[in-house]
Amino acid sequence: MVSNSDGKYNKILSASIDVISEKGLDKTSISDIVKKAGVAQGTFYLYFSSKNALIPAIADSLLTTTLEGIKGRIQGKESFWDKMEIVIEETFTITDSYKDIIVLCYSGLAIDYSMEKWESIYQPYYNWLEDNINKAIKDNEIINDINVRSTSRIIINLVENAAERFYISQEQNESLIEFKAEIFAFLKRSLLRT
Repeated sequence: MVSNSDGKYNKILSASIDVISEKGLDKTSISDIVKKAGVAQGTFYLYFSSKNALIPAIADSLLTTTLEGIKGRIQGKESFWDKMEIVIEETFTITDSYKDIIVLCYSGLAIDYSMEKWESIYQPYYNWLEDNINKAIKDNEIINDINVRSTSRIIINLVENAAERFYISQEQNESLIEFKAEIFAFLKRSLLRT
């Protein structure tokens, strides 16, 4: 995530998330954003060329928030499976809190930005999970005949997609606790040594 010493970038980004969550992207003006951020309109253009240029920055911010939340909660936890429970929990929490912004990010990145941009935003998360998968293999917690790179992406995509389906698509046919437990059980069935 980009930042600067005076914090104006982060103020603009935070204000953007708040205003866009409330009004939607189409009804949000740059004036609304800078007013909420408490900065001059020209300051906005120091960091973003347009309102649409906010989308990758917002996606990066949400992903950074998710990863920081996960890392904060796993401190002291060694088990891969404890970490996976936290990944599921944090992903569902962020998705519930920012579902409208997440939809905006997906649509904006799909229309205006390449998959390379999307992949670069996710790279720190992928790397973190790859490190944890490699450790789990070394510790004999999971099977070792997997492609670690692909597996990290599959896990992240599976958990995010499940959270989005639960909160955004309103596929709430079962309780949240049961839904998350089934995701966890699926991962265990897929990766656990037998």
